[in-house]
Amino acid sequence: MFHQVKQAFRSPKFLVGFIIFTSLLAAAIIYPALSMWHPLQIITRPGFAPPGRYVNIQDVIQVRPLDRRMILVDVDANRLGNVVADEDVYNMIYFLETFLGVPVGHLSVDDQATVIYYWNNYYDPTYRHAGMIMAEHLAWTRFHAQLQVALDGTIIIAYRDEEGYLQEGAGFDTQDFVHIRDIVNVYHFPLGTDNFGRDMLTQMLSAMLVSLRMGLIAGLVATSIGLTLGLVSGYLGGFVDDAILFITNIFTVIPGFILLILITYSLGPAGRGVTVVSAVIGLTAWPWTCRAVRSQVLSLRNRDHVNLSKLSGHSMPRIIVKDILPYVASYVVMALILQISTAILAEAQLSMLGLGPNTAEVATLGLMMQWATMFSAWQVGAWWAFVPVILAIALMAFSLNLMNTGLDQVFNPQLRDS
Repeated sequence: MFHQVKQAFRSPKFLVGFIIFTSLLAAAIIYPALSMWHPLQIITRPGFAPPGRYVNIQDVIQVRPLDRRMILVDVDANRLGNVVADEDVYNMIYFLETFLGVPVGHLSVDDQATVIYYWNNYYDPTYRHAGMIMAEHLAWTRFHAQLQVALDGTIIIAYRDEEGYLQEGAGFDTQDFVHIRDIVNVYHFPLGTDNFGRDMLTQMLSAMLVSLRMGLIAGLVATSIGLTLGLVSGYLGGFVDDAILFITNIFTVIPGFILLILITYSLGPAGRGVTVVSAVIGLTAWPWTCRAVRSQVLSLRNRDHVNLSKLSGHSMPRIIVKDILPYVASYVVMALILQISTAILAEAQLSMLGLGPNTAEVATLGLMMQWATMFSAWQVGAWWAFVPVILAIALMAFSLNLMNTGLDQVFNPQLRDS
């Protein structure tokens, strides 16, 4: 056994797949355990928040004046550029010409300062022009207010006194900066948050572990059924072989995924737990393992050591376990790895159709994809809600299939490197 494991790690493909898989597994175990958030804990208000570091505004304001630093850069230009884009300049030119009759048609987006000058002189936020709907008028009013703040650069901090009146507090210079370590509440979301306001990285790594557990359960179920039926069918032959092969052919003819959809749908939402869905996936994925093991056993049952055990009066279970199973053990391991990979993909497909595990306690990679689809993450540009999940599924399946290919090269004489 040790010699076979040593041979497996000499395969470059198996080694690369093993490193990728163990890295994903270690991250899925360690990071959620160290994270300050529960995988399904709602942290922010509903809505996709992009990846990055978030600071509390009140803490920024309350930083002591001695901790502020004057940095002499053109912050006003950067602030103005964040408010007024090229499209906004074009819209301002159109508004000045259409509604105010200002002759600015010769100007372009490169004449930003001139356009803003005309805008400040002619635009009146209190007047609603004819032919303009209220929503458009309010949008222009908000834009004008943001523009004035960017141009003025003055921030006034006020507080309520004991009588409830607002009093002006300490102001900020436009060049004031604070170091992030001086802010008390700073939170980092490497992959942002989902539509529910939950940390995507913690949720994804935790879901990866759940999906792997489902794959392992389904793989063990499928491999156990396929191995048992394949060993019995190949060793006994005759009527038993014909009966098992007939059942196997029925399952092979019916598309496995269609059968999986019908079974999970019939269970209903209340019956679709993590373990139940895993078992159903395994119950529909055993036929090809059974046929492959049967073909191996057919070539082994008439070997000399098997015939010798028969002549010695050993029982059928002992012959199968002692004289046949060790010769197909390497193939069984490869079948288990492939079944785990297939089960992870099957769970993702089921969840995308709304037939995955119905649970509010844990998430799976497939459920995360369903949530991203349900709330149109790709339409609003929230790539962090689905791209990392797709990569996680792809990496898990790729690493397992790479390990399986490496083992096949080691144990298959036809593929073994010379």
